[in-house]
Amino acid sequence: MPNVPTEQQFVLTLACRDAKGIVHAVSGLLYQAGCNIIDSQQFGDLDGDDATGLFFMRVHFQAPPQLADGAALSALFEHTRQRFGMQVRIHALAKRPRLLLMVSQHGHCLNDLLFRWKSGTLPVDIPAIVSNHRDFEPLAASYGIAFHHLPIDKTGAGGADAAKRAQEAQIEALVERERVDLVVLARYMQILSRELCERLAGRAINIHHSFLPSFKGARPYFQAHARGVKLIGATAHYVTADLDEGPIIEQDVERVGHTLAAEDFTAVGRDIESVVLARAVRWHVEHRVLINGHKCVVFR
Repeated sequence: MPNVPTEQQFVLTLACRDAKGIVHAVSGLLYQAGCNIIDSQQFGDLDGDDATGLFFMRVHFQAPPQLADGAALSALFEHTRQRFGMQVRIHALAKRPRLLLMVSQHGHCLNDLLFRWKSGTLPVDIPAIVSNHRDFEPLAASYGIAFHHLPIDKTGAGGADAAKRAQEAQIEALVERERVDLVVLARYMQILSRELCERLAGRAINIHHSFLPSFKGARPYFQAHARGVKLIGATAHYVTADLDEGPIIEQDVERVGHTLAAEDFTAVGRDIESVVLARAVRWHVEHRVLINGHKCVVFR
C-alpha cells in the first residue's frame, strides 16, 4: 500500500464456529486500537451437506507504531479470541516467508518460481533448493541459492523405507536450520512419508496434472494424447499422507485438440502447472489460504 510502511502492516487470519458479532468485534477492536483496515474478507461455511459450520476471516490492516509488534497485537486480541473460541494468527508483512523448493528432473515449475522471486513479483526468500538429482545444480548456482543434492540410496541396509526416512531426516534438519515457512514440491517426484507429511502439515504445497486417477504413472500427457483428451489441467494442493488428495488451493485448465502432438500436450501441461503452482504459492505467502477440513477457503 502506498505511504504505509511495511513494518506497520499486518494480516490477521482467523477461524471459529460461526456466530453473530464476529466481524463487529474484530473491526471494532482494531478501530479502538487505532488501526486502519486496508482490506477485509470473510466467509461462513454454513451451506451444503459437507458444511463445517466454521467462519473464516482475513483482515489486512495498518497498526499504529506503538502496536506494530506481533506480541502486542496478539495480546490485544486475547479476550476476543477466547470469547469466540478463535484460531487466530497475526502475520507481519515485514517478515518475508522463507521457501524451500524441491525438484527432481522436470524444472519448469522451479524455473518459473525462481524467475518470479528474482523479478520481485514473489515476495519471499529462498534459502535452499533440494533435489534427488543434480540436474538443476547449475540453475541454483546462477541464482546464488544453496543446492542440496539428497539422493535416496535404496541399496543400503534397511531397504527402501529406511533410505527414504534417512533422506527425509536431512530435509527436516534443513527446514529447521533455515527456518523454512513453506516447502514447495516443484515437480519433486518422490512420495513423502506419512511422518514428513504430518511434520509439514499446512506448510507444504504440491503440483500435479489433473488427469488423475485416469492416467497414472509415466508420460501422462502422452497417455492423454492417445485417448484424445480435450482439456489439460493442473492442481496445486497441500501435501497430506493421502497421495495427491490434500486440500486444493488452485486449479486451471486449457483446451487442446487433435491438431496437437503429444509433445504439445506436454508443453501446454507444463505451462499450466507453472502458473497454477505460482498462484498457490503466492496466495499462501500472502496469507490468503485457510484450510477448512478437506478443502480450502481462498481469499483472492
